Amino acid sequence: MLLLTGIAVLSIQGTYAKNVYKWVDDDGVTHYGDSIPPRYATREHSILNGQGVEIEVVDGALSSEDLQQLKAQAKAAEIAQEEEAAAAIRDQVLLSTYLSVDEIKALRDRRLELVQAQVQVTKLYLKTLRNKLETLEEEAQRYGQQNTGKKTQPLDETLVRELADTIDSIILYDKTLKDLEADQLALQKKFVGDINRFLELKQLPDSR
Repeated sequence: MLLLTGIAVLSIQGTYAKNVYKWVDDDGVTHYGDSIPPRYATREHSILNGQGVEIEVVDGALSSEDLQQLKAQAKAAEIAQEEEAAAAIRDQVLLSTYLSVDEIKALRDRRLELVQAQVQVTKLYLKTLRNKLETLEEEAQRYGQQNTGKKTQPLDETLVRELADTIDSIILYDKTLKDLEADQLALQKKFVGDINRFLELKQLPDSR
């Protein structure tokens, strides 16, 4: 009787000493067993000892979507960190460069005046180019009217080249003018931001 009882106890202890696996299925139901179905083996699961105490957590294999999401999160965190560092540098430069809002405004006015001068020069040059184009087109039209016979002569090569060069120059300076006007707006916006940030850092009242 004692021998049989001892064998039974050893058998029970052996059963409870075996590790148990814990996992969650597709429906969110938790399962326990001495092995994990293959379809859940690569997912996160826990290993319990014979007393039901969790002794290890096995991370599941990440899907491609999970990996992409983690990469996107890491990239976003990196960008946010870089922006924060850049903002701190800008604040330091702002405080070390200017002593007052008036100094910021003075630099703003000088920069805007310079850009405005470039805008005016570009507009004048564009006006000259358009007048030149108009003259060239009238010359080409007169040339065409003078050659209405059967043996029409082609346009003079020099005239053709001047027309093409003038049109190309107008396109180029049109783009330059648009860029300068965009620079004006960007510059105004930048200095508004600098003034607001300076006031915030210095905790001064808005004196704009």
